[in-house]
Order: sequence, then C-alpha cells, then structure tokens
Amino acid sequence: MSWLGSLGSEIARFRNTCKWSWQGFTAAWRSEKSLRQWTLVNVLSAALAFVLDLDAGERALVLALGLIVLAAELANTAIEEIVDLVMPERDPRAAKAKDCGSAAVALSALAGGVAWLVILLG
Repeated sequence: MSWLGSLGSEIARFRNTCKWSWQGFTAAWRSEKSLRQWTLVNVLSAALAFVLDLDAGERALVLALGLIVLAAELANTAIEEIVDLVMPERDPRAAKAKDCGSAAVALSALAGGVAWLVILLG
C-alpha cells in the first residue's frame, strides 16, 4: 500500500472516530441533564476566563479542567449505562460502580473550583 493510500485510510479512520464521538456526546446530551448543566457551567467558566485578565497558563488550566469535567461526566454516563445493562437488579457492586463514577465527576469539578480559587485569590 502506498503512503497515499495509508493516509487515506487514516483520514477515514479519524473521520469515523469523530463521528462516533459526536454520536456519543449527542446521545448523552439528550438523556443526561447533568451533562447539560456541566456544559453550561463550563461555558460560563470559559467566558469568565476570557473576560478576566488571566495569563495564558491560567486560562489554559481553567479551560482544560472544564473539559475534564465534561469528559468525566461522559465516562460516568457510560459506566451507568453499562451497569444498568449488565445488572438491572439492585446490587451493592452496581451501586459502588455508579457512585465511583459520580465521585470522579465531583473530584474533577472540585479541581476546577480549586484552580479558580487559587487564580482569583492568588
């Protein structure tokens, strides 16, 4: 296979990856109020990061942590969906898995809050 053919297959692979990622985000957006809420918080946080006189590193940190919160929320949604599919009956292990996913979202949001506090108070 020529390098051009290889490049074409990599572009197609990347296009499919983008398509599947967008499908996952939109599916979660439709079903998960918490994703919509965190997205709103993220948009407000990003707007504030551009309005305030922050240096590039501070702005990058706030923006990156906001995206990490959204990623954690999507991972939590995936965990909840799989747990509900595999174990529809109540089970302490299922509850633990869901609670751990929720804790991951909370910790990532806390990291964003800590960053804002340090930036604003520092």
